[in-house]
Amino acid sequence: MVLGMSFSLHPRLAAGGVELGSIGACRLLLKNNALFPWFLLVPEVDDGIEDLHHLEPARYDEVMAAVRQVSGFVAQHFRPEKLNVACIGNQVRQMHIHIVGRSTGDSAWPGTVWAFAGKQNYPAGDIAVITAAARAGLPLL
Repeated sequence: MVLGMSFSLHPRLAAGGVELGSIGACRLLLKNNALFPWFLLVPEVDDGIEDLHHLEPARYDEVMAAVRQVSGFVAQHFRPEKLNVACIGNQVRQMHIHIVGRSTGDSAWPGTVWAFAGKQNYPAGDIAVITAAARAGLPLL
């Protein structure tokens, strides 16, 4: 994080997920929707930096390294058929990157998860298991 920069997680992102820690100066959240292995990486950047091409080159590389690490974790831990990675931000403008494991026959297949109305909160025990696996498999702070 840059000195002097104030970062606060958007309330909507905070309300929709469980914060697991930080990786590559990004907050890592697990979306509280057990229908999909769905994670959010939220780079700690100044307000107004909303899209990946706005990042300085070194910062971009750092964020992409975190995306790669989290993608690898999701692929290994959840074994989805496909990973969807997207920096959309149409509803919440704070930069955040979705990393979602998808499989044929999941609740929203083949549509997008962010347009799917269904939701099922994780049981607390499942969140604890995923948190422990993420802490073991990723360099989280």
